[in-house]
Amino acid sequence: MEYLAREVPRWRNEHACYSCHNNGDAARVLIVGLARGHDVRRALRDTLEWLSNPERWNSNAGGEGGGDDKRLARIQFALAAVAAANAALVPQSAVDAAAELVAADQRPDGSWRLDSSASLGSPATYGTPLATAFALRVLSHARAPARPDAMARGVDWLRRVEALNAPDAVALLIGLGDAKDETSSRQRHRALDFLKRSQGPDGGWGAYPTTASEPFDTAIAVLALLERSRRPDLAAPVYNGTELETSIARGREYLVRAQLPDGSWPETTRPARQESYAQRISTTAWAALALMGESQPRQERDRVVSTPKLQTSTPPRH
Repeated sequence: MEYLAREVPRWRNEHACYSCHNNGDAARVLIVGLARGHDVRRALRDTLEWLSNPERWNSNAGGEGGGDDKRLARIQFALAAVAAANAALVPQSAVDAAAELVAADQRPDGSWRLDSSASLGSPATYGTPLATAFALRVLSHARAPARPDAMARGVDWLRRVEALNAPDAVALLIGLGDAKDETSSRQRHRALDFLKRSQGPDGGWGAYPTTASEPFDTAIAVLALLERSRRPDLAAPVYNGTELETSIARGREYLVRAQLPDGSWPETTRPARQESYAQRISTTAWAALALMGESQPRQERDRVVSTPKLQTSTPPRH
């Protein structure tokens, strides 16, 4: 929390733009933390003003970490706006306006295709299936979507996705939600089976069953499984009894072990083991959200898995 509380306002202070990684992904962690009593309001002050005014997002200056992929940036800012509205930090009208922007980016086939959509989903690129799932999450929080059929078309697109990697499997679980039609149920079953088979001996997930565990892939898998833990009937028969809770706990234990002394997580990059500030910020954000159980409704959160403590001790490395 302390690491991100330093980094979220730092980007805007040093650059001429708002970063979708710092002021989007990372800000969402601080918003969840603020709702839980962490004193991070000062770090969020400028970001909350930005999130409250989606009409300004399209004029955001470009540059590394800024608005270089504006479709992705709109989704990331919108997800943060949803979290802020849920915490009564920005008005619901901001979410409605953000959803209008996100809906306008939907392609005729129902997907949200980003500039980097051909690449495997990562913390700073998402990829088409994850972008589509998170765009649908934004639209689901709007009072009056600009395009009433947008969600139906997005869900229909996800029904046709073949999950070949962990980000795609997570996208199906998040994007299809609790849809009860036969096709959605089959897709959910395949996605759950993929995650169950590909969880590593260390408790983490890599992009593929044969690749090493990565913090980002592990974090989004944990978040998707946390959502399924609210509806164990929709996770069976892939996960039976306590298997789902055990899988979540092992994933979170991996994340605790992977955290660095400065409070961040090593960036997940494609290819692996590259250096990227943007990927580091977004990887850290997703890992922290997985440990905080961000996907769980407040009344459900405590009964699933206890939340390990995040390290927040030493200054960040740059």
